[in-house]
Amino acid sequence: MDLQRDATLRTGRPTPDEQWGPEPLWREVLGRRLRLLRTIRGDRLADVARFAGISPQYLSEIERGIKEPSSEMIAAVAGALGTTLLDLTWQVAAELHASSTVQVLTSARQRGYSTLAAPAFGSSVCTTADLGSQPVLALAA
Repeated sequence: MDLQRDATLRTGRPTPDEQWGPEPLWREVLGRRLRLLRTIRGDRLADVARFAGISPQYLSEIERGIKEPSSEMIAAVAGALGTTLLDLTWQVAAELHASSTVQVLTSARQRGYSTLAAPAFGSSVCTTADLGSQPVLALAA
């Protein structure tokens, strides 16, 4: 019997992965964001790839979340799309944050607070100003 299933049987509650599904991967969210930025601008894949100095096939694989590009490649594609690496990183982080669960553990390692975060950013384009600051949760032990 695997550990995750065993934990479900002991507590009678689904584990976070069973309840909310797997967490999205950075490269998948990055790819979706790059494709969104490109389509909003009305740019063709080949044109963005040429400005970034990469092949259209490689850019397509990045957009589909297949390839894990280096930071230099991400910066080149961001520049070709008229944005900065910092803004693109904030947008991806915001989307990941919006799709994650919030869990805070007390000092006794018991769950003190747990909720599914509502998608605050959806599929719209956002900037660093849209992200705001990370909420801080404190619980007395």
